[in-house]
Amino acid sequence: MPIFYECQRCAACCRWPGQVRIEDSEIDPIADYLGLTSANFVEGHTRLRSDRKGLALNEKPNGECAFLESGKCSIQAVKPQQCRDFPNLWRNPGKDALCEATPVQMEAEEYWDRVSTATGRSVESLKKRP
Repeated sequence: MPIFYECQRCAACCRWPGQVRIEDSEIDPIADYLGLTSANFVEGHTRLRSDRKGLALNEKPNGECAFLESGKCSIQAVKPQQCRDFPNLWRNPGKDALCEATPVQMEAEEYWDRVSTATGRSVESLKKRP
């Protein structure tokens, strides 16, 4: 039986070092949510990714996400796909030690439905993932 991880909104993932990739299709929704133009959002809240193949969200000096405010995501409603995919679609061995997500064993059909709802991805696309 697969295990679905129920996010507890502990925000540990928002404090991990690394980069939060922003896809082109995510720029306008986040900018609109913040009441900014797309250009102002890109200029003020993103940086070039380390692989130079796109943008990533800026970070605070301590490494946590710039949109983490009072322990919560200030752009939760429009957060990037990378964030929506956590923790169920991440393969990070260190996450279990830091993440407070509750593991719940369930039947496969319910698992796929719950992951689809959590990530915004279709069940069909999820089943095609490696």
